[in-house]
Amino acid sequence: MTDGRSWQGNWKARLYEKVRERGYESLMAFAEARPTASLVALAEELGKDDIAGVQVFSVLVAEAERSKQLTRLVRGQFVRELYTCLPNGWPDVLNREARTEVAIVLGQWFAYTPETHKEMVDRASDALLANPPLAGWHPLGPDDELLRTLLPDKEA
Repeated sequence: MTDGRSWQGNWKARLYEKVRERGYESLMAFAEARPTASLVALAEELGKDDIAGVQVFSVLVAEAERSKQLTRLVRGQFVRELYTCLPNGWPDVLNREARTEVAIVLGQWFAYTPETHKEMVDRASDALLANPPLAGWHPLGPDDELLRTLLPDKEA
């Protein structure tokens, strides 16, 4: 969490300056080099107490919309949520505790999904629960075969 300083001044310019300082032309390139890092971890790497995770996500969405890669961003956000909440991958048995953890992953994923993709994510979540992936499944990024099957690119 930040103490509010992250919203002071031109935070977008500050964020892009920090991205360029690290050798990246875009926030998307910076984030894709860290496909399993949470939004908070990305923000902290760019500037602890200076950039917030929600700011990172806002800019990522804008960049993805411009480059027509919003579905890819949505898949990538699933990877981030899975690594944050289920560091050992998909559970082998969906008992009560595991279902709760999976529900947190899916809920966070849905929460960080732009309106245009919420229905797709809802269907993908239902599919994951109805036909769980192999135990320990840990996609390494947005190009994971199962994720691409659940959320194929359909950008206009």
